[in-house]
Amino acid sequence: MRFMLLIYTDENLLNALPAGEYDRLMRECLQHADELRAAGKLIDSQQLELADSARSLRQRGEKVSVLDGPFAETKELLAGFNLIEAADMDEALRIAAEFPWTRTGSIEVRPVRDLGVVRRRVSA
Repeated sequence: MRFMLLIYTDENLLNALPAGEYDRLMRECLQHADELRAAGKLIDSQQLELADSARSLRQRGEKVSVLDGPFAETKELLAGFNLIEAADMDEALRIAAEFPWTRTGSIEVRPVRDLGVVRRRVSA
């Protein structure tokens, strides 16, 4: 099964880290990602630019709106993701817990829906 690990961070907590701590955590994260990739567990991972560079697109009826930044009103903002392969949710949670970002935010673990099944169901 594939799982998406959505990494959320609180910029206030990141900014409060002691000097050099973010770099240490990032090195730890990248090394762990390399280990998971070598073990065939990590399919892809990316880090996102800061939330203030984002735009949110929304359409209601015929009106399309573009808003600055993410639309969610929360302290924690989406910072990146890891797409992993795991036997089940328990294994996916164990993998997620090995990343350091739960200390400065949270990691949402969500199963990835098989788009092939959806395509067949809707005859696309």
